[in-house]
Amino acid sequence: MTIHSEKIIILDFGSQTTQLIARRIREQKVYSEIHPYTLPLEQLKAMNPTGIVLSGGPASVYDDDAPISDPGLFELGVPVLGICYGAQLMMVQQGGRVERAEHREFGKAELNIDYTAGIFAGMETTPSHYQVWMSHGDRIEELAPGFTVTATSGHSPYAAVRHEERPFVAVQFHPEVAHTLIGNDVLRNFIFGICGCKPEWTMHSFIDATVQEIKDKVGDGQVICALSGGVDSSVVAAMVHRAIGNQLTCIYVNNGLMRTGESKSIIDFFTQKTDLQLIDVDAEEFFLGRLDGISDPEEKRKRIGYGFIEIFEQEAKKLGKVKFLAQGTLYPDVIESVVFRGKAPIKSHHNVGGLPERMAMELIEPLRELFKDEVRELGLELGLPEEAIYRQPFPGPGLGIRIMGEVTGERLQILRQADVIVLEEMKDSGWYRKVWQSFAVLLPIQTVGVMGDGRTYEHVIALRSVDSRDAMTADWSRLPYEILGKISSRIINEVRGVNRVVYDISSKPPSTIEWE
Repeated sequence: MTIHSEKIIILDFGSQTTQLIARRIREQKVYSEIHPYTLPLEQLKAMNPTGIVLSGGPASVYDDDAPISDPGLFELGVPVLGICYGAQLMMVQQGGRVERAEHREFGKAELNIDYTAGIFAGMETTPSHYQVWMSHGDRIEELAPGFTVTATSGHSPYAAVRHEERPFVAVQFHPEVAHTLIGNDVLRNFIFGICGCKPEWTMHSFIDATVQEIKDKVGDGQVICALSGGVDSSVVAAMVHRAIGNQLTCIYVNNGLMRTGESKSIIDFFTQKTDLQLIDVDAEEFFLGRLDGISDPEEKRKRIGYGFIEIFEQEAKKLGKVKFLAQGTLYPDVIESVVFRGKAPIKSHHNVGGLPERMAMELIEPLRELFKDEVRELGLELGLPEEAIYRQPFPGPGLGIRIMGEVTGERLQILRQADVIVLEEMKDSGWYRKVWQSFAVLLPIQTVGVMGDGRTYEHVIALRSVDSRDAMTADWSRLPYEILGKISSRIINEVRGVNRVVYDISSKPPSTIEWE
């Protein structure tokens, strides 16, 4: 991991918006990262944080199994911001009292500011009403010693508080969400005013630090890069190539789960427009054999992940002694693959939870700290063309996780034909660059239909299109009916074996973007 001179550590207590806190802080050009609330105090101390944020969460601090972080963090001499549950935990651990609220607050609320310094610096007490977003059923009933109120709301007498002598502040509302109109100001005041950070974390500084880190780690060794043609692996290849030049060999593996014509276009792009050394491996038969009879999504992901590593290791042996594998793991991959409060991860990403422990090569993951839009910014800084940077995300396991149930050659053919139509219509309509991701999913069901004068019993295609900034949260795209209608009509008329098309209007959370 790249060493950052200044960083804000966020301890996660299970809030659905924890990742937004990290995003908002990074937007101020200050590095931040998320860790579970169980992070040992010694590890937290060793990170030398410039500030600590305690996130919100669904639990109550008075529950028997409430998530509790080590109270010793308040003795590190570091500023601490508590948000919602984090605010209540701060109060309880410092000697205050939290109880179930008689009137819960969910949604928009008016904040009355009484103290225009600290996190409310630059704001006014007249008028003092600011729109914020609340989401809590408990409230602070008694302040811990040394704390004083700085803002109230209709049902929260202690909607914001501060310690009079120590750099501890807490808010009952969520400054990270867009509905809190002063949210960025609150976070900015904490980052710069209380923590004393400087806005120095930029993609340019990230490149300088990461290139040096790669050089130091690799030395005169050889590196192979898993190149998929997507944004992430393309940026990884460019970054590693900048660091070590021809010590890098890129390997493109056609796993048989790509879209129509995708493998050829990827190979053509990298051989014609870059200086990368590239090996093309056709492994369609290998992967389809590994997936034969497998329908469980976690098992599919892991078999695909293991399969990639097996092929990379085989290719590495042909090249001689290769010690390192570079891949495009992103921060959302890491977050979603973490076990939280003893629960299973959201899903095993093929390049995180899907990697076998026996893997012989060491990993180089220069993007592990970044969100997707930061990766795009980094790619442009590295000089990659926009056509490589602004492709919609495509999952590493490919169409294998867009086919619900068993993956077969016949089902792949159906999905490929449908997917081509989706992409063509999104590009022709101008919506391809407006949304985060748009694709087709083949469902494991068949339905009755009528074509001509005959009854049919055929497959169902689901359309998925979402708007997002970083894939951690997403909302379904409000595509015009004309586009949806045209896509549906074309799929049913042109793709043999499909007689019904549906549109997914689920947000993340509670759903995920991909169906598996």
